[in-house]
Amino acid sequence: MTDDRSGRPAEAFAALHRQDRPLLLPNAWDHASAALLHAHGFPAVGTTSLGVAAAAGLPDGARATREETLRLAGALGALPVLLSVDAEDGFSDDPGEVAAFARESQTRGVVGINLEDGLGPVDRHVAKIEAVRAAAPGLFVNARTDTYWRGDGEGTLDRVLAYRDAGADGVFVPGLTDPGALAALVRALDGCPLNVLHAPGGPSLARLADLGVRRVSLGSLLYRRALGAALDAVVAVREGRAPGEGTVPAYQEVRRLAG
Repeated sequence: MTDDRSGRPAEAFAALHRQDRPLLLPNAWDHASAALLHAHGFPAVGTTSLGVAAAAGLPDGARATREETLRLAGALGALPVLLSVDAEDGFSDDPGEVAAFARESQTRGVVGINLEDGLGPVDRHVAKIEAVRAAAPGLFVNARTDTYWRGDGEGTLDRVLAYRDAGADGVFVPGLTDPGALAALVRALDGCPLNVLHAPGGPSLARLADLGVRRVSLGSLLYRRALGAALDAVVAVREGRAPGEGTVPAYQEVRRLAG
């Protein structure tokens, strides 16, 4: 894979976390969605584990999409876009197997990987991060903790600092929206980029920039919105109404996305 701005895609991706504004990372689930996002000005795209799983008829968060994620990485690797994959927990408790997945992803053009701890043992996630760093040098490791996603936030600081010290290039705390807590976490991380999940009703992108957040992911939002738009359109037609207004790519544009 090549990048429009640099001959070193991994370095270009890391640099996107050092801008004045946070990197807004939209999440794709197939070739067309990734190509469309890149064509409309997004230099980097992530994948959504829910979207990838649901599109393939597989359960999310159950280690069922390892091969599907690799297949998609290979398909998207031909696009001139910086690609980060959502790898759930690495699809294994074995750090060596997680590292092998990361290395294979990297050979297919991936420049970043998102690994979640699922509130499992800190030491196990640390071992996975260290193994990935050794097996896939240059791959941007985004270490996610689910302390706010599945809990009340207890232990967040200890976890993210442990993951940073293990070699994570960035840490991801989905579910955290409180401005004071965000600012405190940014200070504690001391330069390690903080990634959060966009939350309707939460801080705006500009506010997150002021707080020091360096990356904002959309997760499964785009996939779920696409499903909702499809349902709204067909129900409107069934009821004799015109489908509501919205962005609808032309047939020829979608054809070009697959070119």
